[in-house]
Amino acid sequence: MTPMFNNYDIVEMPLTLKRNRTMVENFLAKSDLRLDDMDYYAAVVDRESYSMLAGGGFKDDIIKCIAVDDSLRGTGMSQQLISHLMSQMNAQGHNNVKVFTKPCNIDIFESLGFKTLGESSKAILLENGLDGLSSYVSYLKSLKREGKNGIIVMNANPFTLGHKYLVEQAAAQVDNLYVIVVAEDKSLFTSDERLAMVTAGCAHLKNVTVCRGSSYIISAATFPSYFIKQASDAAMAQIELDLDVTARHIAPALGATVRFVGSEPSDELTRAYNQAMHNQLPQRGIKVIELQRLEKERNPVSASNVRKQLTGCNLRSAISLVPTTTLPYLVSWLAVNALQQELDLTPKPGLVDTHDNGAHTDMDYGTMQRSINALRPYFTQLAVMSCGGTLPAARKLQELGIDAEKTMLYATSGVNTHRGALFSMGLAVVAACNVLANGCNSDALDQWSKTVAIIASQMQGCNDSHGSNVKKQHNVAGALDLARTGYKEASKWTSFYLHNCNDEHIKHKTLLLIMCSLDDTNVIHRTGFEMAQQVKQEAAHLLENFSIEGLEQMNQSFIARNISPGGAADMLSLTLFLSTLTKQDNN
Repeated sequence: MTPMFNNYDIVEMPLTLKRNRTMVENFLAKSDLRLDDMDYYAAVVDRESYSMLAGGGFKDDIIKCIAVDDSLRGTGMSQQLISHLMSQMNAQGHNNVKVFTKPCNIDIFESLGFKTLGESSKAILLENGLDGLSSYVSYLKSLKREGKNGIIVMNANPFTLGHKYLVEQAAAQVDNLYVIVVAEDKSLFTSDERLAMVTAGCAHLKNVTVCRGSSYIISAATFPSYFIKQASDAAMAQIELDLDVTARHIAPALGATVRFVGSEPSDELTRAYNQAMHNQLPQRGIKVIELQRLEKERNPVSASNVRKQLTGCNLRSAISLVPTTTLPYLVSWLAVNALQQELDLTPKPGLVDTHDNGAHTDMDYGTMQRSINALRPYFTQLAVMSCGGTLPAARKLQELGIDAEKTMLYATSGVNTHRGALFSMGLAVVAACNVLANGCNSDALDQWSKTVAIIASQMQGCNDSHGSNVKKQHNVAGALDLARTGYKEASKWTSFYLHNCNDEHIKHKTLLLIMCSLDDTNVIHRTGFEMAQQVKQEAAHLLENFSIEGLEQMNQSFIARNISPGGAADMLSLTLFLSTLTKQDNN
């Protein structure tokens, strides 16, 4: 702190504390600002009164919500505060720092070495760092080919037949087409998944190059509107900035003189974006060509409709709207979603949920969530390698499973959270992709079961796990044994779930049904064979006389007795996944 600020301190203001949050909100309101989402917020406070005189914070690599009391404007307080924030951001690994701010603040940031990347009438984007936009521009320049070049920017969440049609139509009108995939991970599918989907879906077009996106392709996810009062003004500022960055940096790097967009019949913001492109880009030497969207049964084929069908478990409808190259990503998402549904289901007896850790002392909700996130890419790999019409070799599946388990254990600091689920759900994904890729028109669940049995018959069992030890001692079926039957009981569980899907407690009841019949090696390992039989009886009784209160009481009883039906939890996830293969379309 310089001498002129000897009476003030810069302190962190954790916004999880209500007192801090209220103080910051009230201070920002004096400058017509709203508090935005933050990773870190700092305030300049008077040492004697602890009153707030300035403040600012950041989210990821973006500085936000800078405000200074009128009495200190022009004193250099803003520069001191911003320097503090940059130091904190650098310490967190953000070597490139960006800020969206009002044009009137440009001098403050330029005095600290920020460079302007894009401008609009109400907002300006600046950056400080050595390896930022220039690095992304160099990457794009490395992809540039001579000729008439065009650009498409797409989120592809997921990549649909509509996207494929748009790319094919655009590619026919230029020598080289560059498809830039939005990078922000604010979508149903991750940026890596969307990039892979688009790459696979465009592989048949030799003049198309798929490019990774960056934070310089501005989206609603990155553009903060806290300093613009009207939502419509904020949206237009975002659009103007995006187009300015495109015209200044992105298009020249690729030698692009054409930008293609799809027509938008319903979304008002996208229509405004298209119109702004028509108004602004031609003035910057970039022609805008708007292509009619592909329709199916008089409705535009859209990613939003695919997501609607997918989240509604109408897999068949979702598949009809995407190219075959997108299929594995839909299946893997459903697998991860099934694991997530099981984790989120609350209350559960003896199992980790959103309320407590059940009978576990080594894991909690956060541990389980990190495990699911770590396994997601492996389910995607399994799905992709299984959609070619033939089954992958069991050896390759087991090798990938070993890698996935190592990644899971690293994410959980060695805690076995989903080893059983990785095995059963991994087999489920492989079999489902094989069945769907081969266009099964018969009973999908029956074909799936037979496929699982074929794969499992080629696998070797593990001799040093808790489950294998329980199997030897008590002569019960282990994980591989269940798989070799094609999970024959799963058909009953899935039928029960689908038949009663309108019951608000159907997931709880399905879990209890599974507990009634499954020889849960996890329960046997923790408490013995006799207690496992008692657990079955207790589950059957509660299923017949169901209540949430009874489930909560069972949870407390299981915790006291160290009972955790982890095998049943894995089978619930499997059942939720299988329900998507057999559920009839209802759109």
